[in-house]
Amino acid sequence: MNLNQIFRQDATRRQALASGQVVPDSSRCVQCGICSYHCPLEIDVRRHAWEGRPVHSSHCLTCGECVRRCPRGVLRFEKIGLFDGGQS
Repeated sequence: MNLNQIFRQDATRRQALASGQVVPDSSRCVQCGICSYHCPLEIDVRRHAWEGRPVHSSHCLTCGECVRRCPRGVLRFEKIGLFDGGQS
């Protein structure tokens, strides 16, 4: 893999994370708290998963640590249409 491919993949990943939010599948969550433990901003992701609500915190960096660390795959990124206003 050359350097251009690496940068292209990284830019695509950043773009996807900036236009997404963390969404839990509360039926699979066992409340282990690993997601909250690994959040660098100490957001209570576990509570969001328990309540079945997406993480709507303006402090969320969408760094992906909670999604990556969840041992049961409860969390995922979901695209939000934040900048899709139809304006060109």
